[in-house]
Order: sequence, then structure tokens, then C-alpha cells
Amino acid sequence: MIICKSQKLYFRTSLGLFPISSIDYTSKTLTVFHGSCSSSEQFVSPTLLSAGFPSPPNPNSLLLFNCSHKRHPAAAFIRNCSRLHMCRPSSEDSRYCLVVNDIERLDPDFHPKDLGCSSYKRVYRRSLSEEEYGGVDLGTRISFDIPDHVPDICNECRKPNGSCGVGLKCICHAKECKDKVLSATGSLNTGINLLFLSFSIIDQMNLWII
Repeated sequence: MIICKSQKLYFRTSLGLFPISSIDYTSKTLTVFHGSCSSSEQFVSPTLLSAGFPSPPNPNSLLLFNCSHKRHPAAAFIRNCSRLHMCRPSSEDSRYCLVVNDIERLDPDFHPKDLGCSSYKRVYRRSLSEEEYGGVDLGTRISFDIPDHVPDICNECRKPNGSCGVGLKCICHAKECKDKVLSATGSLNTGINLLFLSFSIIDQMNLWII
């Protein structure tokens, strides 16, 4: 998921490598850095970027600039925005700026070209109380999960649903197993029976050889 390349951290996905600007271990979020403004030609679906990860504490947003259409016919949650810095100075008042408050509501097939937008920004709000987007930070926040402790793999065998055996959940002494010892061919009640079965097979093979 995270790799280090040339002394820099990157978030690796099936879409490629994305630079990481920060990691917050308290909130368990990492921030993927994006440029101040990107052309619609370079658009990558934000829903694909964070697919499979839990939702961040505050939703990620998408700002669309220089759009020729006010609204998307299939997305009523895309609304007009104001008092935002455009990607480049424009004197065309007929052009619109649009905002998607929560990118998780977007269809994975959405593209800025659907609204005739020439550029976009990926941003996130510091808190849900910020209604305006003038003070947002650039980037996409992705939540991750880290176990609070390192589990004792043999302790799993002592649980009601635990199981012992090679290549299975864990390897424990037969006396430590909760109920039974599992083998590749079936299950036996105790480790002694398992050893007895093994010796019986060996004895039979020796008799065949003799």
C-alpha cells in the first residue's frame, strides 16, 4: 500500500503511485497530495483512489472549474460554488464553478467533461463546520486501520472457534487446543490420536516393504 521511493512516500494503487504529503496516526488518515490545479484530461476517479478503505472523518470534496453546465442531470448533490480561487484568471462570467461536497456520492464513471469543466481541484475540509471552501487543504484523505496490539497467534487456538494445525490458523501444542486438532484430511480429538495414526501408517508401509 505504502512504498518508499527516492526518500519519498507513495500510496500505491492499481491506478499508479500517488505522493503522500502527511500521515496522521491519531486519526488514522493519510493525505495523498495533488497539485493546486489539474486539467480534466488527467482526471482519475476519486472513488477508485480510496476504494476498499473506510470513509475518512471528514468527507473529501471535488471542486470543478470553468464548467459550461450548471448541473449534472444525474447528480443533484453537485451545486454551484462561490468565492473560490479559479485555476487561472477568467473574465467569462458565463462559466461556472461547481462543488461536490462528498466524492463518495459520485458515480465511479463520473468525469469533469460531463459538465464541460476544464480543470479541477481535490480538497478536504478541516471540519464539517466549514461551509465555504476558501480555507480548505489540497489533497485526498484516506483512512486506514492499524491493530491496537500484536495478536498472540497461539492464543487463537484457545478460543471457542480456534483451531490447531499446520497451514491453518496457527500451530499449537495439542494440549493447548480448545477442542480438537485439525489435519489436512480431517479432524481428530487429540494430538495423541494424530501421532498414533501416523505411526500406524509407517508400520503398515514397513510391513509392505518386508
